[in-house]
Amino acid sequence: MRLDELARRDFPILERIVNGRPLIYLDSAASSQKPRTVIEAMTRYYERSHANVHRSIHTLGEEATELYETARDRVQRFIGAAHREEVVFTRGTSDGLSLIAETLRRTLGPGDEVLVTEMEHHSNLVPWQLAARDRGAVVRAIPIRDDATLDLDAFGRLLGERTRVVAFAHVSNVLGTVNPVREICARARAVGAVSVVDGAQAAPHLSLDMSLLECDVYSFSSHKMLGPTGIGVLYGRRALLERLEPGRGGSEMIKEVWIDRALWNDLPWRFEPGTPPIAEAVGLAAAIEYLEKLGMERVAEHERALAHQAMAELEAIPGVTVYGPRSPAARGAVVAFSVAGYHPHDVAALLDAEGIAVRAGHHCAQPLMRRLGVVGTSRASFSVFNSPDEVSRLARVVAELGSRL
Repeated sequence: MRLDELARRDFPILERIVNGRPLIYLDSAASSQKPRTVIEAMTRYYERSHANVHRSIHTLGEEATELYETARDRVQRFIGAAHREEVVFTRGTSDGLSLIAETLRRTLGPGDEVLVTEMEHHSNLVPWQLAARDRGAVVRAIPIRDDATLDLDAFGRLLGERTRVVAFAHVSNVLGTVNPVREICARARAVGAVSVVDGAQAAPHLSLDMSLLECDVYSFSSHKMLGPTGIGVLYGRRALLERLEPGRGGSEMIKEVWIDRALWNDLPWRFEPGTPPIAEAVGLAAAIEYLEKLGMERVAEHERALAHQAMAELEAIPGVTVYGPRSPAARGAVVAFSVAGYHPHDVAALLDAEGIAVRAGHHCAQPLMRRLGVVGTSRASFSVFNSPDEVSRLARVVAELGSRL
């Protein structure tokens, strides 16, 4: 049985009819749909165990704390972190990247450099701009080649004794490019730079093992990997986190407080001020359990096949341009494309009229759009519930658009 045939019945929203047609949801890179087990786990928590965590000795408080910390253990195993203290819960990928940029900001000085890439999502660009601006540092970009891969030779020329941070995407949210994380992190480490990886488009689709990637920081979101909105994960190598002071203050992240000073809490709680996303952690744990039962290798194979099919069928249509690496092994579960004569928003609207949901615009990657010479693209992205028939339906409707010109 194909993966989509096994999984599709688990997603209630896919029973919807949109504009008179069965929903074809091809926008998981923005936010994936949720299986019934995730919805039920969060409902069960609210109905039976809701209380604040770490603060009460009553039964509900202890149950909520156990559920919340068990979710951390589940994340630790899912990403191959060596220690549970390396798993910090955030509001999402953007929040995690902002948190580490705020924290590392005070380590930057005038003339220091932060390296990013031309393919970065704004969430892994703007926080570094803010940090560099306040400290007199400089942000520089590793360019991409015409084949949509990173120019690693140029990376070598940019990397130097003033490089303090190398921040880059594991998988591009537009091009689908899978970057060589281990190699980039090793080269950053050789000059004493901290490596920060945006894993938003990788965690839902690829098997992760932090001990193999050897990055310092890795950030990803729950809502792109079948889990709820409002929670994400910031993995940080323990040796790094232990020497960093928190960039945000409040309850939970302290041990003792005086009027003029405070003593920080242990890891990971020193980076989790305030009431955490407890129900969302429960939902994330359920999403991870669901993905693990499917098998991440099987998930990757299924989605890689859909992306390869989409590229082939879309490229065969006159007037359609597809962006990103051509090799299926070199790209993730997104396919960005443009249709000659149509603005990408018009393409998305016309597809929506046929019950097909795709993303359109600059995808929060305006520097990349300028590099590609376009105002934006339309983007189809895939998850475990998508089928080859849905990809073919997308291509047929896009072909009809071209024939209208």
